[in-house]
Amino acid sequence: MGGGTGLSTLLRGLKRYAPHTPGIEKPKSGSADLPPIGDLTAVVTVTDDGGSSGRLRKEFNILPPGDIRNCLVALSEDEALLSRIFQYRFETGEGLEGHNFGNLFVTALTAVTGDFAEAVRESSKILATRGTIFPSTVSNVQLEALMNDGSTVFGETNITASQLRIQRLRMVPENAEPLPETLEAISKADLITIGPGSLFTSLAPNLLVHGIPEAIAASRAIKVYVCNLMTQANESLGLTAADHIRKLYEHAGAPIFDYAVVNTAPISESLQAKYALEGASRIVIDRDAIEALGVRCVTGNFVAEGDMVRHATDRVAAELLKLAARTKNS
Repeated sequence: MGGGTGLSTLLRGLKRYAPHTPGIEKPKSGSADLPPIGDLTAVVTVTDDGGSSGRLRKEFNILPPGDIRNCLVALSEDEALLSRIFQYRFETGEGLEGHNFGNLFVTALTAVTGDFAEAVRESSKILATRGTIFPSTVSNVQLEALMNDGSTVFGETNITASQLRIQRLRMVPENAEPLPETLEAISKADLITIGPGSLFTSLAPNLLVHGIPEAIAASRAIKVYVCNLMTQANESLGLTAADHIRKLYEHAGAPIFDYAVVNTAPISESLQAKYALEGASRIVIDRDAIEALGVRCVTGNFVAEGDMVRHATDRVAAELLKLAARTKNS
C-alpha cells in the first residue's frame, strides 16, 4: 500500500517473484530459498490534485491516474517500448503539453468503460502486469490538513507547498469507501506492506479510507512498515523512524505493524548535502523507540544511490520475502 514513486519502486522488486505472463520467461529470483508470490496486489492512493493528474481530474471528473500509471509500468511484464509510451510526457502541443500518455490512456478507458477501476484493470491486461492494482477508493476524495498553527490547508498540492508542519490529515468526504476487492485482498494476504513514500500524502491517505485500517488490524498477515530513507520537506522534517510509525498509527486509529524495515547503511556525504539544501536529512533510526511501540526492527543495507537516494528494490523485496517465509514457518 502506498503511492508516489515509493510504491512503484518496491513493486519493481516484488514483481520478480510474482506470477508472469504465459510464454514469457520469469526472471530468476536470485535465491531458491525465497518463496514465490502467488498473488501480488497494489493499493494506491488517489488524492493527487497537481500536474497532469490534477488537470485531468478537474477536466474529466475522474480519479488522478498518475500514481496508478507508475504502478502499472512498474508491474508490467517488460518495461520496454509500451511502458515507455505510457510514461511519455508531451513537451509541446496545445492542451497536451505536460500530460503523460498513460494518464490520457487511463482517462480514455475510464470514459469508454464508465468505471475508473475497470479502466485500471484493462490497462493491466494491456501491459501484462504481474499483479493487480486497485485505487484505495473510487470516491472523488481530497485531503485537508490541520497545520501546527491551527490553520487548515485543503488539497494535496497546497499541503505539500505549505511551509507549516502537518499535524493531522482528514479525507474529504470522510465516508470514502474502498473497493470490496481491496478488503478481500487484505483479508487473504500473508504479507502487508506500507511504504516507502511520502508520509502524509502517499501513506496516510490509504489509512483514512473507511474500513481499510480496520481490515489491516484484523488481518492475520505479517504487517511491515518500509521506512523512508530521508526526511522530506513539508512532510516529515525532523521526524524519526518511530515518529513516522506513530503518525501512521494516529491516522489508522490502531497499532498495525509487526515489523519495520529500516536502512542502517551509510549514505554518501555528497547526496546528504544535496538533500540538506531543502532541510532534509537521513531519517534517524531510533530502534529502542520503535521496539517500544511493539514493532520489531529489520535492519540492513537498503539504499541505492544515484541522482537521488532510493531504496534498493531487489534487496528490500528479498528481505520482505525472507521475513514472510521465516514467520510463516515458525
